[in-house]
Amino acid sequence: MPSAYLPRDFAARRPVALIAGRGNYPLITAAAIRAAGVPLRLIAMDDETEPSLIASFPEKERVTLNVGQVGKMLDALKDFGAGYALMAGQVKPKKLFHGLTPDLKAAAILFSLKRRNAETIFGAIATEIEKIGVTLLDARAFIDDQLATAGAMSGKLGLDDEYVQHGIHIARELARLDIGQGCVVRKGTVLAAEAFEGTDAMLRRAGTFKTDETLFVKTVKTRQDFRFDVPVFGLRTLATMHEAGLKAAALEAGKVIILDKPAVLQQAKAWGIALHGF
Repeated sequence: MPSAYLPRDFAARRPVALIAGRGNYPLITAAAIRAAGVPLRLIAMDDETEPSLIASFPEKERVTLNVGQVGKMLDALKDFGAGYALMAGQVKPKKLFHGLTPDLKAAAILFSLKRRNAETIFGAIATEIEKIGVTLLDARAFIDDQLATAGAMSGKLGLDDEYVQHGIHIARELARLDIGQGCVVRKGTVLAAEAFEGTDAMLRRAGTFKTDETLFVKTVKTRQDFRFDVPVFGLRTLATMHEAGLKAAALEAGKVIILDKPAVLQQAKAWGIALHGF
């Protein structure tokens, strides 16, 4: 079994269709799937998916569509003969909520939702994917080595454990209330909480306060659906921490993805940023 996050009955001969958003996440996932010897197809998002990833697929093994073309996506999954699909990479929140040009299938999905957020929209799309006999995989599948691990990953936190536990508690409460998946705390005080603006904006805001002994905590939702919207920590987030003067982060082990983990840990050490898994 190439990953602990695959279903027990995973059939490695059946193609996996990678539904790719922006950033390095889809690139890293595609490389891992290929390394596992599993047939791979690509469903790319217009103006989102990295052109280099698209170019790495023969024309017959890829399709590019608008974020709102759910019907076309379902047709592509059927045409590919896909047994599985995997969502990797973000879609700009502005595009998801305000710039969406839905086809009939997407319009029907949106009309049926009482609440419209990333979780409900992707959850409804996941249901449509499963309806056509395609299994939507855990988004951590194939990239086990990219996950946060328990304990010190880069340096030592050097913070009072009471303050660390306070940060973890606040982050989990924010996640439980579906506000966000992270926060920045300092000596028992909440400096910033993540909401719709995203992680980087929150970190910059936290950096406007006194930043010695601060801690950035990243967790998952209480009922996290690991098929989509899995929290990610990468070089961009690390750089934002560095620019904001934040020197420590606690990431939930086995649940937060550290994209390009070796490079992230190396850079964290160079900048003196402690990364810890809890």
